[in-house]
Amino acid sequence: MKLILTDEEMIRHYLPSQPDQCFEALYERYVGKVYRRCLHMTKDTEKAQDFTHDIFIKAFDKLNAFQERSSFSTWLHSIAYNYCSDQLRLAKRFTTMSLNENFEQNLPDFREDARQEETLQLFQRAFASLSLQEQTLLRLKYEEGISAEKIAQIYSLKLSTVKMRIKRSREKLQRLCLIEQVN
Repeated sequence: MKLILTDEEMIRHYLPSQPDQCFEALYERYVGKVYRRCLHMTKDTEKAQDFTHDIFIKAFDKLNAFQERSSFSTWLHSIAYNYCSDQLRLAKRFTTMSLNENFEQNLPDFREDARQEETLQLFQRAFASLSLQEQTLLRLKYEEGISAEKIAQIYSLKLSTVKMRIKRSREKLQRLCLIEQVN
């Protein structure tokens, strides 16, 4: 019978003596999740593959700094989310055009970019006005992809309580966005 170690146990046990084995095991466990996160954010399979590769290299370089304040999966998800966000932000800033294509066809739609930026700012203002508990619940559920069951375990709450708090926080955020939009 093969003993299956948690991510944290594997890091503590194998990172100092067998770093390659540690990396391979963690890679096999999480490559699919990281790829899906990247694909969801980029909507591009090639970019998602490249980003996934880069994220694992970055995570492994920082693995000795992992302090178990959160689970390894949450830590890795946060690296993936931040990396994708940064790359997409940079790409938006430095859009390139093919010299062979018609110049006018490739002009960015600045009105659409401005609307998206305005919507993002509106959302950020509304999100910032939520309580810290509401922000945390929504981040865990929607940014980190943690199930309501797992959140209930983390906070020692009933599942129904967590679901209701998430629902109310989401509804409050929607109301705040509408209010911000009107103002």
